[in-house]
Amino acid sequence: MITPVNASQPNLLSQALWKKSPDGKTEANKPDRTSIFYINDFHGKSINMERAVTASNAFDHFVPSIPTDKLKLSSGDIQLGEPAPANKVMVEAQNIMGIMASAMGNHEYDTPSHIAELIPLMGYKMLACNINIKPDNPLYGKVEKSYIQEINGNKYGIIGATPVDLFSRLKYGKIFEELEIDGIDDTIRDIQGEVNKLKQQGVDRIILLSHVGFGYDQKIARETDGIDIILGGHSHNLVMDVKPNINLFSSKSGEPVVITQAGRDGNYFGVLNVEWNNKGIMTKVQNNVTSTRGFKRNPVVRYIFEQILGKPKVVGVINSAPAPLNNASIEPSGHANFLCDCMREELGTDIALFGSATIRGFFEAGKLDTRWLEDISPFKNKMVVANYTEKEIVDMLRVSASSLVNTNNKPGIVHVSGLKYTISKDGKLKSASFVDKNGKETPLDIDNPRADKMYKTVLTDYYAQGHDGFTMLNKYDKAEKIYDFDVCKCVEDYMHKHTEPIDIVDDGRIQIVD
Repeated sequence: MITPVNASQPNLLSQALWKKSPDGKTEANKPDRTSIFYINDFHGKSINMERAVTASNAFDHFVPSIPTDKLKLSSGDIQLGEPAPANKVMVEAQNIMGIMASAMGNHEYDTPSHIAELIPLMGYKMLACNINIKPDNPLYGKVEKSYIQEINGNKYGIIGATPVDLFSRLKYGKIFEELEIDGIDDTIRDIQGEVNKLKQQGVDRIILLSHVGFGYDQKIARETDGIDIILGGHSHNLVMDVKPNINLFSSKSGEPVVITQAGRDGNYFGVLNVEWNNKGIMTKVQNNVTSTRGFKRNPVVRYIFEQILGKPKVVGVINSAPAPLNNASIEPSGHANFLCDCMREELGTDIALFGSATIRGFFEAGKLDTRWLEDISPFKNKMVVANYTEKEIVDMLRVSASSLVNTNNKPGIVHVSGLKYTISKDGKLKSASFVDKNGKETPLDIDNPRADKMYKTVLTDYYAQGHDGFTMLNKYDKAEKIYDFDVCKCVEDYMHKHTEPIDIVDDGRIQIVD
């Protein structure tokens, strides 16, 4: 019988590590213990990574009362994809932290040639057992399926799994020809095959670094045999503590499997503590997920990052801004309003669209510098101007509305400028209006939208290629203009013109009703 041990105050790192029993004594039989520092889905968020390094150092310096194996592992998407400097920063950071292995997340495939160049610089393994990388791809031969990590004479089998929906996450089509990804059922067979190989080598403590998403992780836990721990990613779930039938399951043979995941964008990290019996079966587990904002930015790492990214420059002053959102995928956002307004004004369009999935930070009062700005939207998706019909705009808003009820709130609501719209909590579009540059509001007939009415629209190249289910926006090849810069330049240019301090507000342009 496994015992979940939940932390009463998971925001404190000291409580994310094993403590003595209430009488101050440790157990007489001194069971084997393991403590795992884990991260996932940082998406190139370098400021949070500076904080995570400080937390990692505290983890290193903590001396448990009983000898404990320490591991440091990643579940992928720590890198960002396209921006080469951001990727290099994340490699440097993981080396500094002492990460031992990482799953291949979808963003590790965005620019294979650059990632392949970085792999020799990585002091950690890149793992994926469910993908076939063809010889034409620069990643060929550089990604392993699994390996054995030995610590203090104890052997840990580490397996990696990459997203089964990888192709829906990649922007560039040529990459599709160079990769073959298994579906979830074949992925489960792939994982079980690696488990069996590790077992044959005498390894009985097995960890899966999974970037397939929390729902699939639950399926993997139930339908495999031999996995002890699944450190997850991709779906951005914040998995706190240990709860039976949520993140604690029995495998096919009845042994316990624990799953965890630390949200997205480096807002959190985790420490998972495990006790094992002499057969390599978990008998006790404690999961602690902790906010990185409770840790100071590491000054040495900050200096190293600035050597790679460049020293930030101040672009303007924020007078006031709303608090960060609780669920950035589906909540209206004054932060996003400001981004959209900058896009619309600077590129002279009727409408601006920006997906919540690509907003990974927030504005705060004070001087705004380029480093903080790029942390808000780090993906470097290029600006595209294209013409869309009223019907295409309404169809897009319907997909946006469905995010409220879709699994993991995918694809996330679309933030706007030049539009207002209302959606219901059951994921239905209720009304929409076009708002011109003078503030005049014209209702759209959402039941019979016009196919002959066009709106000049700015959006990212990711959405202009129809990704994340926005197939009606697929007009990249018909675009009026494709720019070589992202939303950050729009904000910088806007703030250079508007030198007064900016008040960022949610003006109600997106309403969510019962």
